[in-house]
Amino acid sequence: MAAGAPRIFVSHLSGIAVFDPNGDQVGRVRDLVAMLRVGRRPPRLLGLVVELSTRRRIFLPMTRVTGIESGQVITTGVLNVRRFEQRPTERLVLGELLDRRVTLAEPGEPPETVTVLDIAIQQLPARRDWEIDRVFVRKGRAGGAFRRAKGETLTVEWSAVTGFSLEEHGQGAENLLATFEQLRPADLANVLHHLSAKRRAEVAAALDDDRLADVLEELPEDDQIEILGKLKEERAADVLEAMDPDDAADLLGELPEEDKERLLALMRPDDAADVRRLMAYEERTAGGLMTTEPIVLRPDATVADALARVRNADLSPALAAQVYVCRPPDETPTGKYLGTVHFQRLLRDPPYTLVGSMIDDDLRPLDPEAVLPVVAGFFATYDMVAAPVVDESGSLLGAVTVDDVLDHMLPEDWREKEFHLDEEAVADHDNGHGTDDGADGRGAEDRGPDGRGVDDRRPDDDHDLGRGDRGAAEEAPDGS
Repeated sequence: MAAGAPRIFVSHLSGIAVFDPNGDQVGRVRDLVAMLRVGRRPPRLLGLVVELSTRRRIFLPMTRVTGIESGQVITTGVLNVRRFEQRPTERLVLGELLDRRVTLAEPGEPPETVTVLDIAIQQLPARRDWEIDRVFVRKGRAGGAFRRAKGETLTVEWSAVTGFSLEEHGQGAENLLATFEQLRPADLANVLHHLSAKRRAEVAAALDDDRLADVLEELPEDDQIEILGKLKEERAADVLEAMDPDDAADLLGELPEEDKERLLALMRPDDAADVRRLMAYEERTAGGLMTTEPIVLRPDATVADALARVRNADLSPALAAQVYVCRPPDETPTGKYLGTVHFQRLLRDPPYTLVGSMIDDDLRPLDPEAVLPVVAGFFATYDMVAAPVVDESGSLLGAVTVDDVLDHMLPEDWREKEFHLDEEAVADHDNGHGTDDGADGRGAEDRGPDGRGVDDRRPDDDHDLGRGDRGAAEEAPDGS
């Protein structure tokens, strides 16, 4: 980037695309890595945390960034695809610095505690180094929305604030969440998984119940239990109510019996009853996989009624793909199950047509005791995305969706890893677009003068890159 480049606020970088010189997208920015320096010198910006299409997070040194403009990052095309691991001396700008309470010392004014809303970075003139040079803060006490809205906001020099290196308890998360507002639940879950346990709990506390419920459903089991355990019991029960019953049942099933019963007692009776019913089945059976809230209609309902139910934005695409026609009662377990009407059929018939006249009753529904391989075989054989679960008396108990089948067929730790693509294929693809990740995991640009590999993130003692990829020893964080 040319000298005199404009200042960039980091909230504008969250989630923007990263491209190689050929214009091919290699990933998206998820965070920035900085290292605090002694005294009040501005922190050096070491690089970007970039999430590849495989969900692997890698480190992109700022020396490999040739431009940040028009909502995109342009790189030299040389990437090291090893997984990013944060060092103790490093700070994640979005994950750890936003929402901090720091001390502002303006000339002629007494020190005042302020909240960090955003941080600005700028490239140094005639160099490839970047540093944090401004902080956007809000004065006033942290508290309710009214008090925050009344607080004065201003942009100050980095040297005017202190407290970034101190451990902070009760750090807010509003501004961090604002940078990730447009993320899908699965992507936000990936962000939370990579935060520290402290920040993970703070972000979870700042999410509303519905958003947190959606995110919990996408997190690894250990993270789910950790977050739920740090919520107040009343709120934990509210979040469980907002989750899909099958996911809530899976989560509660991992808790000690005493904790499980206490949370169930705090839930609304109807929601708790649905969860208890699911917990009565083995986990890897149709009964254990199903949700108890499919779209149920009586045979005298019309196509217009069915489409109105399908339009519900809270439904997953799989649940919205079909409706189930049953005798009263309409809540599961229903009266006699009559059959299924698929979404495509609803689009072909006039709005006044009765759903009872178009049901598909050729496919035999799943038995609640059907084991996972049988359920998976049913989906594969009939190209289904959802399937009804019916008991011996003919009542509809719920529906199994294809995402729940996949969740239980993939390895238990699949959420903690990137998408399972062949690593050699990924490397070949990257190399074909100007990236270079050699057999020893280091790019061609990383070779030292003696031919040994030099890691951008970990320079050898004898080969200090001197390019700002990582700070020198004297630039350890201070206590300010």
